[in-house]
Amino acid sequence: MTQAKQGDTVRVHYRGTLEDGAVFSSTYEENEPFEFTIGGQSVLPRFGQAVIGMSEGESRIITIPPEEAYGPHRKEFIMVMDRKQAPDGLKLEPGKRLQVRTSRGDTVVATITAVTDTSVVLDANDPLAGKTLRFKIELLKIL
Repeated sequence: MTQAKQGDTVRVHYRGTLEDGAVFSSTYEENEPFEFTIGGQSVLPRFGQAVIGMSEGESRIITIPPEEAYGPHRKEFIMVMDRKQAPDGLKLEPGKRLQVRTSRGDTVVATITAVTDTSVVLDANDPLAGKTLRFKIELLKIL
């Protein structure tokens, strides 16, 4: 039986969960398999490596620590913005994601984590930063 190897394009179903079992992404629910090239830049390296050696129809469960996924949650990526700097009419609520310009002039996507009468706290970490990720991967097809 053919096994997936470096450089192969594959089609998989996966379910990504956090340590508490919460699902953060799943192709099963979307009913849309995910296609990628093993060794390419479109997936976390450990995710792609996990598919190497799998045969069509085989499933595998892997765990990826934060340092091999989206990195640690970094305090320096937390910003406090004066509420007056927000555009008029913009609904400010925790969980909302915004594009903001840093003091260095870079544009980043940040999540509002708190809102007060005078300030807005923004977190520019990836939402999965600092989290251990668990994936169930099912190899559907080697293309």
